Amino acid sequence: MTGDNKSSVFAIWLSLISNIFLTIMKIIIGLWFQSEVLLADGLHNAGDIIATIAALSAMRISKLPADEDHPYGHGKAEVLGSGFVAFVLLIAALYIGYHSTIALFHEPQSPSWVAFTAAIISTVWKYVLYKYTMRIGVSTSSKGLIATAKDHLADVYASLAAVVGIGLAFVGGAYDIAWLAFGDAAAGIIVSLLVLRLAVEMGKESFDILMEKTVDQEKLHQYTLLIESVPQVKRIDRIRAREHGHYILVDARVSIPGELTVQEGHDITRVIKKSIMDHHADVDEVLIHLNPWYED
Repeated sequence: MTGDNKSSVFAIWLSLISNIFLTIMKIIIGLWFQSEVLLADGLHNAGDIIATIAALSAMRISKLPADEDHPYGHGKAEVLGSGFVAFVLLIAALYIGYHSTIALFHEPQSPSWVAFTAAIISTVWKYVLYKYTMRIGVSTSSKGLIATAKDHLADVYASLAAVVGIGLAFVGGAYDIAWLAFGDAAAGIIVSLLVLRLAVEMGKESFDILMEKTVDQEKLHQYTLLIESVPQVKRIDRIRAREHGHYILVDARVSIPGELTVQEGHDITRVIKKSIMDHHADVDEVLIHLNPWYED
């Protein structure tokens, strides 16, 4: 196992263990002290456990080498895992929003310092996890890890809202401001909207990759410049590139002088491939189709 793979596996296992611990803590404290936003956040973390297991499984599958049935590799397994995380976040957002709205129509419970402390611990720990997991995910181009990191960020929103909501309830009790007692439930609604937005963004990104949307124009321009830097290339007839999980596939049609031999054309193809892959570590495959070019 390479260093990158070890870092990725460690990050995902750390996320899984953290989610299990935070889920148990929030649900027990949320039920015991009747904190709607902390209970909803705990149930959200329960969904995170499933999402993290899915991301771990997808990461392992995505690292499998290409085979006869999957000649382009298994990279899209991570995209499927990312899409599943987005689905879990969507369900969590709807659940949090529903229960927080219902809580607005019931007598608010007295705020608890235990629930308040649990929310602070969760906020700090999840932010640390978000920064760490995102750093590893970006460095390894892992869609599964990046999705897990974004899931941690949604937890940061949820826990921070719990801190604010419970804190407002304390302020309302201290200064006899009745409406602040609903701060817990109101914070839960805000959390649901933030998590919903994140779920939609992640789901759209996964859908775009599964539908083989092209990479951004800046990357295509960089590939184009590298191909044009090869002296024998007279024209680029077409260039395409798409993400395949944690790596990119590039496909180009290039015109070279028609009088060149097959061997010379093959050598030019190798030069183009090497140039692109040397300059872009995330490119795993470059397919070049040669067209003949004549002066007239």
